[in-house]
Amino acid sequence: MRMPAVAGRFYPANEVPLRKAIEDCFMHPLGPGLPGREGDSRKISGAVAPHAGYMASGMNAAHIYKEIKEDGLPEAYVIIGPDHHGVPYSAVMCSEPYLTPFGPCRVHEEIAERLSKFVPDDPDAHFYEHSVEVQIPFIQYIDSDPRIVPVIMRNQDQRSAEKLGRIIKEVCGGFDAIVIASSDLSHYIPKKEASSVDAEFLNRLTDGDIGGMYDAVIRRRMSVCGYGPIAAAMYAASSSKAELLKYSDSQDSLGPSGSGVVGYASVALFK
Repeated sequence: MRMPAVAGRFYPANEVPLRKAIEDCFMHPLGPGLPGREGDSRKISGAVAPHAGYMASGMNAAHIYKEIKEDGLPEAYVIIGPDHHGVPYSAVMCSEPYLTPFGPCRVHEEIAERLSKFVPDDPDAHFYEHSVEVQIPFIQYIDSDPRIVPVIMRNQDQRSAEKLGRIIKEVCGGFDAIVIASSDLSHYIPKKEASSVDAEFLNRLTDGDIGGMYDAVIRRRMSVCGYGPIAAAMYAASSSKAELLKYSDSQDSLGPSGSGVVGYASVALFK
């Protein structure tokens, strides 16, 4: 069992306060409103969601989780988060359930078994990482019995992203899966500058221009922490359309800060 690393810091550590915190994210002025009835169209094959504390980015993340619920719930959620702690792998999966205040979130065993032939399986490597963890309570909120496949990605160059994305696409064959990239955008720069550079990155993303995304990251020295997971999700989802559901920053949710803002986006990738 992978134990929570950031419960009590990024989100409440107990079930009832956590449920209220997530509902508050949906109902916040920056949020989309509570999810409606589960749909059955299943047009979404991938997603981008932020991974800061819920008070900062949860109302932004609520947009993509509302969209997923109303589109129709998948069999599996492959979650790719960037490495913030220096794991000793290019990418590493976890075959053990993730525990949250809502209870254990089980792994999709068939996909995980297939993936373990290509990506090392080391639950201990997931011990500290929050980028995958913060997505799971939202998934459990919209889906009463989800199955996940958690992956942490260290090497974020385009070749590594394409390799991981192609592998995920292959191992998910025959299953109805969605690939969720966990990423925040610009970190700790002035709001006006963040809005500009984030817009360029997101325009390339919604155009499906992965090479252009990497060019923007390098040329503008962007501090997007999960550009590799985003690219991997785009390769895995093979989407024909991407839609920006919500852009916001930490000043919108928390108020001004002398250290600048962090940008957040929810994006849906459609089949």
